[in-house]
Amino acid sequence: MSGYAFPLAGAALVARPTGALHWPDAGLLCVADLHLGKSQRLARRGGTLLPPYETSETLARLDADLTATGAARVICLGDSFDDLAAEAELDETHRMWLLRLMAGRDWVWIAGNHDPGPLAIGGSHRAQWQQGPLTFRHIAEPRAMAEVSAHFHPKWRLAGRTRPCFITDGSRLILPAYGTYTGGLSADDPALRALFGPVARAILTGTRALPVPLSP
Repeated sequence: MSGYAFPLAGAALVARPTGALHWPDAGLLCVADLHLGKSQRLARRGGTLLPPYETSETLARLDADLTATGAARVICLGDSFDDLAAEAELDETHRMWLLRLMAGRDWVWIAGNHDPGPLAIGGSHRAQWQQGPLTFRHIAEPRAMAEVSAHFHPKWRLAGRTRPCFITDGSRLILPAYGTYTGGLSADDPALRALFGPVARAILTGTRALPVPLSP
């Protein structure tokens, strides 16, 4: 798969077509908004019934990204589980799969607004994480610089197809949701555009990571 390389605060990053962020020099892979267990949470609350396959699909994609990058550190940028009950309801097959991915790696769970981090699972649990020039947190802070965040699930429509996307203007970066069953907010929504300067661009996920300028 073809990623898109770009700088942020002096860090040489790669947006992978899957929605994962790779920082090769730091041996780091970052993913956002996995929302594992969303189908169970919706069923539990009497919502839309969805096929319960999203956890397997999301973990398979993460497994492949880790194999491809060889990352020694993983940062999950919050909302890793759809809620705390979804963590408790994780079936044994998926739990063992996740623990296998975590084994031998420095795994950092950032607290999100849906969950404060999967506290029953190992790894480091943080409100945010600082590495080199970059600060990793769940929700972007106004006027922050050199920031990598999540939460908004940005998407962009191109040629009649809506695709999850990264957004960056060279000063900050927002990742797409990595989870399979996740909605999204258009990258040109005022809530997102207010966070970025006029040179902001989207990096679309899909077969390859594709950079496109955001409309004024």
